[in-house]
Amino acid sequence: MRQWLSLGGAIVTEVSATLALKAALEAPAWYVLVVAGYAAAFSLLAVCLRLGMTISVAYGAWGAGGVAATALLSAGIFDEPLTGLMGFGIALILAGVITVEVCSQRARRAAEREGPA
Repeated sequence: MRQWLSLGGAIVTEVSATLALKAALEAPAWYVLVVAGYAAAFSLLAVCLRLGMTISVAYGAWGAGGVAATALLSAGIFDEPLTGLMGFGIALILAGVITVEVCSQRARRAAEREGPA
């Protein structure tokens, strides 16, 4: 559970930093949040990995969650376009990450049944 909480924190801080990057184009003071957000995101991602989540699952979920949240929030905050086809693409990304997670769990269980190599 702590793995997923730290991953969620990594996604939230990365998305915040990315949105702040867009805001910083007009108001450079936002760059403080950009730097702090990305530093926090990578730190939380490292915590997630230290807690045992595989890199394929962590990075996939981090990337997909970031893409989805950034697209949705930038549409609301910055009035950027978000079409149905873009939504379909986001859904495909999320489906891919879920597939990787499910397969990763199955592979881990299979390796545990086989015992140490």
